[in-house]
Amino acid sequence: MNTPTTGPRNRRPSWYEIRLQGRLDPRWATRFDGMTLTTDSDGTTLLQGPVVDQAALHGLLHRLRDVGLPLVSVARVETGPPEVDPTTPQPRTPDDAEPGD
Repeated sequence: MNTPTTGPRNRRPSWYEIRLQGRLDPRWATRFDGMTLTTDSDGTTLLQGPVVDQAALHGLLHRLRDVGLPLVSVARVETGPPEVDPTTPQPRTPDDAEPGD
């Protein structure tokens, strides 16, 4: 069963790693929504970064197809800790104290 990547429960983009056979110059990153491009010694290129939803992922894959490099893999990966909701009050620490507190 497919689970949507967006919606009320999950507002954060999913992170993906997409590997291509061949070398893609890092200047192409702007064409791929600012994803990080890394060329590896095995002759592959790794794109890493957030993808907001399935429609954006399909659009990204279409652009990659147009480049002409063979697709090796696509993987959704876990990222760091969840982002803090800026509307939720956070506990203060002694370092946060203002003069006169």
